[in-house]
Amino acid sequence: MRVHVDLLLSEDGRRTAAELTRRLQVSPASVSVAVNFLVQHGYVRRQRDPQRRRDGQVVDDDAWYHSVVISARQTLEAAQAATAGAETPGRDTPVGQRLAKVGTFLERVTEDLAESADRWRPLLA
Repeated sequence: MRVHVDLLLSEDGRRTAAELTRRLQVSPASVSVAVNFLVQHGYVRRQRDPQRRRDGQVVDDDAWYHSVVISARQTLEAAQAATAGAETPGRDTPVGQRLAKVGTFLERVTEDLAESADRWRPLLA
């Protein structure tokens, strides 16, 4: 969280791992773990700085869109797993019915979220 906030507060939305380590007074390993999490969830991206020949972490407005898309994709996977899981006990059992309902709910909400993110993405431009 602190890594993300520090990137958001930087003038150009970028910092190297060394800068983050120094500014936040944490270990390089801590920065690496935090950056990997943020990249995986779409909050930041890595970008090569050709002038300094170093990789930097970048947060930009489009990162919020990508974060929503990644989250929606993960939720859709959970929805599909619930729907498929309903077959094991059978859709006529209470467990099967519950899993099928959850799968349908998550699928519909995820579709709405993805459509909304696409519709409102121009606000980030």
